[in-house]
Amino acid sequence: MMMVLGMFVFSLPTLAYQELQRQTQWKFAANSRVGRRDALQYTGKGDDAITLSGWIAPELTGSAFSLDALRLMADTGKSWFLIQGTGRIYGSYVIESMDEGRTVLDGDGDAKRIEFTIKLKRTDDSVLSSLGLGDISDLRNMVDIDGLTNSIADKARDVVGSAIDGVKSTVGGIAGKIGGAGQ
Repeated sequence: MMMVLGMFVFSLPTLAYQELQRQTQWKFAANSRVGRRDALQYTGKGDDAITLSGWIAPELTGSAFSLDALRLMADTGKSWFLIQGTGRIYGSYVIESMDEGRTVLDGDGDAKRIEFTIKLKRTDDSVLSSLGLGDISDLRNMVDIDGLTNSIADKARDVVGSAIDGVKSTVGGIAGKIGGAGQ
């Protein structure tokens, strides 16, 4: 499995894309200044678009019906989660457009090669909030790097301290026996 969009699985038997392009934008308001570059103020997230392109050869791999299934999904107007085969969650996307080109036609007009381009546009602001996990600041609080490293350092100090106390106790006990044997 290469990727999942909603319940549609991109794979060799269905629709294997050969290229994934992602374009992410951020919005800035410009304020003109005399003799200087415009001052920019960040106003928020912009569009996040993914383009999947490739080709299939229905006699060998892939299915023309997969393109029809994606068209039916797009017809609903719904947003679908996009998840890579590695488990990476991209977010929630709508199918904005699809291009299809059919070449190497047989006598019945059936294509032996179908090229496609699918354009997806993100609709959610945050993967975490879509999953009900809050926003990125909540994640930072859950996995506070400083707190995590301090906790690890404290544990290490405790372990080393315990080991040193154990050595001191053992050495002290041996020294006491040696000192007591000489009297």
